[in-house]
Amino acid sequence: MMTIAKMPNAVDSVPQEKVPGSVDDLPLPLELELEMEHEILEKIYKHSEITSSQYGINVFIIGLFLLLACSIQVVGVSERDLKIFLIILMLIQILWMLWYILRNSTKKSAQKEKDGHAGARWLRCGISFFALTTTAMDALKLGYFVGYRDCMPLADAVYPVVHVIHTLFQVYFLWFHSQDVINSYKTLERFGLIHSVFTNLLLWASAVATESKHQLAEHMGRLSSLGFVNISFEEINPLCNCTTGICHEFSKGIYYIYPFNIEYHILASAMLYVLWKNIGNHIKHHVNKRSFDLHGVAFGTFLGLIVLAATIGAVFIYICRIGRSKTSSESALTIYYWYSITVLFAMSLATVIGLILYKMENKPTVQAHSPSIKLDANLLVGAASGSWITSWGSILALTFSGSYQTYTWFNLPYSVLVIVQKYVQNIFIIDYLYCENKHPDGIVDDIEIPVPIFPSEAVLSENRTTIEAFTDEVKEKKDKDGNIGNIILEDNTAEKNSPDNNAKNNFIDNSNEKDKTQSVQPPDNPTSSNKLRDSRFRKVLLKNLTIFLFLCNISLWIPPAFGCRPQYDNGLEALVYGFSPWIILVDIALPFSIFYRMHSVYSLFDVYCKI
Repeated sequence: MMTIAKMPNAVDSVPQEKVPGSVDDLPLPLELELEMEHEILEKIYKHSEITSSQYGINVFIIGLFLLLACSIQVVGVSERDLKIFLIILMLIQILWMLWYILRNSTKKSAQKEKDGHAGARWLRCGISFFALTTTAMDALKLGYFVGYRDCMPLADAVYPVVHVIHTLFQVYFLWFHSQDVINSYKTLERFGLIHSVFTNLLLWASAVATESKHQLAEHMGRLSSLGFVNISFEEINPLCNCTTGICHEFSKGIYYIYPFNIEYHILASAMLYVLWKNIGNHIKHHVNKRSFDLHGVAFGTFLGLIVLAATIGAVFIYICRIGRSKTSSESALTIYYWYSITVLFAMSLATVIGLILYKMENKPTVQAHSPSIKLDANLLVGAASGSWITSWGSILALTFSGSYQTYTWFNLPYSVLVIVQKYVQNIFIIDYLYCENKHPDGIVDDIEIPVPIFPSEAVLSENRTTIEAFTDEVKEKKDKDGNIGNIILEDNTAEKNSPDNNAKNNFIDNSNEKDKTQSVQPPDNPTSSNKLRDSRFRKVLLKNLTIFLFLCNISLWIPPAFGCRPQYDNGLEALVYGFSPWIILVDIALPFSIFYRMHSVYSLFDVYCKI
C-alpha cells in the first residue's frame, strides 16, 4: 500500500515574521507589572512574618519550661542552665543589634520612613530610667557574687555582665531606631526583632519569678500573725559564708530594684514588637508633634500630689505594721483598704466625667492607625485582666466563705472598684487614642487664625454711597439665571484702569495704613463665642482630670511593686481555694496588674498631649 507523504506547505515552511504591534509583543503596563511584583513580595514577606513569629514562640516556650523546671526544682535542671540559655539569647540579640546599627550608620540612602506614633521621646526617657536602675541591680548582683564566689557558679557572675552590655546596646538601639520603618533585609530583620521581643519577655518572666519567690517567702511568715496555719518555706541560700559582710544588704537592694527591672523588660519588648509589626509598612512621613504644657492644670496636679503623698504614707504603715502581730496586721490591712477604696472611687468618678466630656466633644474616630496605637489598646485590656481575675476571686471567696474576719469586708468594695475603675479607664484612654485631634463645629483651639483688617468707620462712611451705587448697578445687570460672577469680574477689570477708581483705591490704602496699628476686632458672634468658651473650658477640665488620673496610676503602681499585696496577706482566699492554687494564681495575675498601672501612665500621658 503506497503512502503519500504530506508535502510541506509552503506557507508553513516559511518562518512567519511577527507583525509589529501584535498582542504578543505588547509589554505589560507599568502599573500592572508593579502590582504583580508587589503581590509576590507580599506573599514572601507574609511567609517570613509567620515563620519568624513561630520561631519566637518556640524560643519562648523553651525558656518557660526551663523557668518552670527551676521553680519546681526538677532533678537535673538548675538555675545555672536557665541563665546560660538567657546569656546565649542576649548575645545573639547583641550581635544582631550591632549589625543593624553599623549597617544603618554606613548606609547612604534617602530619608527613611518613620512611624511618628512609635518611640515617643518621653517613652524613651522612661525606658532609659528603668535601664539605669536595671544596671544598678546588676552591679548589686556582682557584689553579691563576690561575697559568695567560693560556692556560686560562674554563670552567676557572667549573667549580670552580659545583661549590662545587653541593656546598654538595647537602650541605644531603641533611642535612635524605635521609629524606623524597615523596608530592606526584611526577612533577617523580622527574625532579629522577634528574637529580641521574646528574649525580653523571657527576661521579664525570669525577673517576675525571682521576685515572686522572694515575696512568697516573706508572706509565709506573715500568715502566723493573722492566726492562719504557718506553712514553712525556705529560700535557697549559698552554702558558704559571705566574705564581704554586706551580702545581705546587696540581696535586699536587689529585690527593691526588681520592680523597675520588670517594667524595663516589658516596655522594651512592647517597643520592639511595634518595630517588628512596622516592617514593610508604608507610612506617610510625618513628624508627630505633641504639645505638653502644665498651664491651667494646677488643681488636678494638686489633687494628684495629695494622693501620691497619701500612698507613700499608706505603704510605709503597711510595711511597718504587717506581720508584727495580729492586731497590727489587721490595722495595716484596714488602712490599706480604706486608702485604696477612696482613691479608686475618686478615679472612677473622674474617669466617668472625662467620658461625658469626651462624648460632648463629638470627635471623629480614626480607622487607620500604626501598630503602636493598636498595641496600646490591646495591652490595656490584656493587662487589666490580671486584676479582674484576683478581684473576682476575692468576691467569690467572700460570697461563699462561712466565717471571716471583720477587716475582710473591706475587700468586697475594694475588689468591685478595681474592676469598675479599670473598665471605665480603659474606655476613656482607648477612645482618646482612636480619635482625631479635631474639635466639633469647626472650632479649632490653639491655632492662630488670621483676623481680617476692616477699613475704619470713616472710610466706610465716606464710600457708602459708592457701594450702594455699585450694588444697584449689579442688580440691573444681573441676568435671568442669576449668574453675576462674570459681570462683576468684567466690571472690576474695567474699573481698575479708570482714573476715578485709582483715586478711590489710593484713598482707601492710605486709610488702611493709618489703621494698621489699631487693634480691630471682627463683629461679635454670641453663639460662636459661647461655643469657643465652652470648648476651652472642657479642654482645661479634661486636662485636669487626665493629670489627676496620671498621678493616681503612679500612686497605685507603688504599693504592689514594693510589697503591699493584700491578696497574699488577707488569708481568706487561701482558705477558700487552697493555699497553693491561690498563690499560683496571684503570682501569675499580679505582674500584669503592676504592668497595667505603668502602661496606663504612658497612655494617659499620650492622652494629655492629645487634648
